[in-house]
Amino acid sequence: MTLLIRHAESAWNEHFGWSRIDVGLPDPPLTAAGIEQARRAVERLRHEGVRRLIASPYRRTLQTALIIAEALDLPITVDPLVRERCAFSCDLGSPPAELARLWPQLDFSGLDEVWWGGVIESWESLGARCAAFRAKMRLLPDRHEVAVVSHWGFIRGLTGAELHNTDFIRLDLAEAASLT
Repeated sequence: MTLLIRHAESAWNEHFGWSRIDVGLPDPPLTAAGIEQARRAVERLRHEGVRRLIASPYRRTLQTALIIAEALDLPITVDPLVRERCAFSCDLGSPPAELARLWPQLDFSGLDEVWWGGVIESWESLGARCAAFRAKMRLLPDRHEVAVVSHWGFIRGLTGAELHNTDFIRLDLAEAASLT
């Protein structure tokens, strides 16, 4: 089974968690606490048989994935299909050129200039994206050795589960997507 990992705490999560107010922070980085969460996640993932990571192109997921990848010596593939459901300011991403400047070791060539969508994504659209992800993963011969660093909304769309930062869940690719 594929593992789904929610990214570590971002600056947006830190503020929204206590205020429940969107502070208008696009594509936020991890906090110091988030960096520590990602480091601790490495030990929980060490014996899960992960051989490769797929990461959403947001800064928070890339930072989380890079911490895990460095510790476990894993390659990372960036895939906008596993991005967050665009609904808050934190869901506005960064252009590929900016991401490539920050992380030249990663390949952002498959990203559109605005890869995150421009409006609030409908639940129907998220459901279609989740179905496309399931279909894509079923075709991968190494799907049982892949961990995906993604987001609360995308993981909820795939599994119905609401994960905390750096929690992970196994995805049964045969099950239908659940948005409830």
